[in-house]
Amino acid sequence: MRIHHFKVAPGALQAMYSLQEYVHKSGLEHSLLDLIDLRASQINGCAYCVDMHTKDARARGESEQRLYAVSVWRDTPFFTDRERAALAWTEAVTGVSKDHVPDEVYELARKHFSEKELVDLTMAIVAINGWNRLNVAFRREAGSYQPAAQRPASSSAGKSGAASA
Repeated sequence: MRIHHFKVAPGALQAMYSLQEYVHKSGLEHSLLDLIDLRASQINGCAYCVDMHTKDARARGESEQRLYAVSVWRDTPFFTDRERAALAWTEAVTGVSKDHVPDEVYELARKHFSEKELVDLTMAIVAINGWNRLNVAFRREAGSYQPAAQRPASSSAGKSGAASA
């Protein structure tokens, strides 16, 4: 990574952690957040985040089959209607500069999420897109991340990888 853990601007990193904390306390299912984190990271080409979020999802019990199919979710029967709406919303919000957010994607999301949930889902997408941009820009290397449940008790990983990537 070009800048090591943002030691030169700790307030910037703290702001990202605060957003991530809000997302994790929003009430959205962690399994859903894992899927959208993975899908946005795939779209953005963030190897560190793809590695991190597949490991986190597996540690929470997500199946390999579903993880492998996230990039082709439209063509598989492995996802619920709510998850499909979230994945469509993730793709639209992540690629907002391309097609904005199509009305049909918004309507689909509104069928499966309350107004608050849709705001929270959007904030989750904003967060992962931010992490992706930071990690891609500063060349954070994939492979070393371990989910909290698998870290040694004496690990000093702390916040450096625990909240998101």
